[in-house]
Amino acid sequence: MSADVTKLDRDRIRELFDLRSETNAGHGGSYDVDPYPAFHRLRTSGPIHEGVVHRLIGYDGEAFFQGLPYPDRPHFSVFSFAECDEAFRNSEVFVSHPNPEDPSPDRDGIGVQSSMLNMNGAQHRRYRGLVQPSFVPNKAKWWIERWIDDTVQALAANLEELERADLNIDFAAAIPVLTITGSFGIGVEEALDLRETLRESAYGDAHDRFVGILEPILRARRESPEDDLISVLAHAEMRDDDGVVHRLSDAEIYSFSYLLLAAGSGTTWKQMGIVLSLLLERPELMAAVRADRALLRPVIEEAVRWSVTDPMFSRFVAEDTELGGVPLPAGAVVHLCTGAANRDPARWSDPDVYDPYRPPQPNLGFGGGAHICLGMHVARAEMFTGISALLDRFPEMRLDPDEPAPRIIGIYERGPDAVPVVLGPPAST
Repeated sequence: MSADVTKLDRDRIRELFDLRSETNAGHGGSYDVDPYPAFHRLRTSGPIHEGVVHRLIGYDGEAFFQGLPYPDRPHFSVFSFAECDEAFRNSEVFVSHPNPEDPSPDRDGIGVQSSMLNMNGAQHRRYRGLVQPSFVPNKAKWWIERWIDDTVQALAANLEELERADLNIDFAAAIPVLTITGSFGIGVEEALDLRETLRESAYGDAHDRFVGILEPILRARRESPEDDLISVLAHAEMRDDDGVVHRLSDAEIYSFSYLLLAAGSGTTWKQMGIVLSLLLERPELMAAVRADRALLRPVIEEAVRWSVTDPMFSRFVAEDTELGGVPLPAGAVVHLCTGAANRDPARWSDPDVYDPYRPPQPNLGFGGGAHICLGMHVARAEMFTGISALLDRFPEMRLDPDEPAPRIIGIYERGPDAVPVVLGPPAST
């Protein structure tokens, strides 16, 4: 059964997801300058610079939601592909968190700090291994058939009532959030409530609201599992350092769930908006993709390289080391600017040119190493399925000539400010 998208509040979607919204404007969302010339300038003068990315490119505003993390530590930013790739691969020296915490049953809250995102080494491998099988490439069909396609088709059908639309708000934003919440047994009515809770502090009232949504679902899945991700977590077994096998506690599952729900609902829509903008600005490319849908895959991959939506990942230096000829002291924070790395001329010819026909070559759009994006194959499936549905249903879809063209804005969350289109008559069915 298709998702009931009529229960989605468009104004609330805009508040939660629009990069120009009040929530985002004070955290780098108002940044509307192309950062890539600054990236090139910095990389040309050296692969690594002391300081944080947004300051080095000249942004004086606040770019982190809760202020610069660990302001008393030395900070370095990396702008070359080779050095970023080296740091991602060396997960023993460049760790995800300086003091990783277990998501233990006696924790007072949930959130990123207690999730596997901030685990290192064997602990991270154990926890990630519990859910990795649900996110491998051959599981994409499971995600598409169980959640993605129904959501996409319902949203696309809803667009038929409109002459014009902003594809960011009216289409792309809801696909990832309904996909990931659906895999947790959370209905459309609660999906936006959950997304709002995830954006707030994961303690106190927000923590209670989060647990209040998940607790009855988890209890039901422990008793009677279904074919969904929350059931995978409810019945997962893990062997600890002493060889003892145990099931995840509720606290561990809430921490897992926080990370998966936050990441799954907060990234892909921006990248989908970038891909749609690129196609709409290149009618000849859109026509080629419409005629040969296999071309959509390199179109998406090249968009991830050319303008990645999350252009920076941070790591902590576990011991005194050197990267790119620059000494890095233990305890330093290293910001890996994947946006700059993905346009490194040492790896790509004409790196500033968006060219989906270029020979395929791995990039760092989804990160790298042990912490490479768990949901990257789901994200690709969401973008492919969503964009395909629009191309099938709206053969005359084009940029709205009465609205400004899309602009990619933001610093650490980048995406188009809007994707305004004239939909045209839908294809006959």
